[in-house]
Amino acid sequence: MTSPAEILPGVIFYSYLSAERKEKVCLWNHHTLVLQVSGQFILETSVQKISMNGGEMLLIGKNQLGTLTKTPVPGGNYETIVISLQEDLLRKIVLEEKLEADQKYIGPPNILIPSNEFLQGYFQSIVPYARSSGATMTDAMGILKVKEGVKLLLLAVPGLRNFLFDFSEPHKIDLERFMLSNFHFNVPVEKFAQLTGRSLAAFKRDFRKTFGSPPRHWLQDKRLTEAKHLIQTKHQKPSAIYLDLGFESLSHFSHSFKKKFGAAPTELSYDLTPF
Repeated sequence: MTSPAEILPGVIFYSYLSAERKEKVCLWNHHTLVLQVSGQFILETSVQKISMNGGEMLLIGKNQLGTLTKTPVPGGNYETIVISLQEDLLRKIVLEEKLEADQKYIGPPNILIPSNEFLQGYFQSIVPYARSSGATMTDAMGILKVKEGVKLLLLAVPGLRNFLFDFSEPHKIDLERFMLSNFHFNVPVEKFAQLTGRSLAAFKRDFRKTFGSPPRHWLQDKRLTEAKHLIQTKHQKPSAIYLDLGFESLSHFSHSFKKKFGAAPTELSYDLTPF
């Protein structure tokens, strides 16, 4: 695997994978357009699971947590281009094109974009720049390509103006529902606060009121309890679940598990696995 290479720093990224790789968590601060060149891309959030293959495009909404699975074609490669639709640039497009949202967007947070000949042409025009790792694209050219992409998205799906041009801050959402759906994501408490529309102090205050304990303590306890459930009832191996439950290493997971339950997760797994 090679790491994603920036075509336009902070805006357009070119990612290439030659073997399956699962990202345990991704956080999208900006709307993001994904152009799948080859292989399979699977996005899973607390409310959606979307799969796409080569030649397809996905628009991912801002302020989300999700898990990505990236799989190359058999005997071939995984190839994708990622364009970050940053708010400053979207605001410029609103001013230049005299566009704005005309109502609150209430649709799904992630959208597969229906293809048409204009988007197909745009797709193909980006690929050569990506494969040259940005050597031939200036910042000005890159910004033009991003603007072109936004305009073509609006041409294909006019209702996306309400999706793209909503610049309001995240509203204060249901803390209990959000945390029970997203506790397994390994992100800082500050990010959980941001995604629920709260300051860090307000998040900690509301969290203690809702769950009766500080966020960090609750998160670890919840993850370990879920791990025990998966090992006991689903017969899953500790090595297969620790990343998905927000632990950075198997040793840290095993130590925390034994401290809470009095036995290592492998011991529990061996006791329950039939011979």
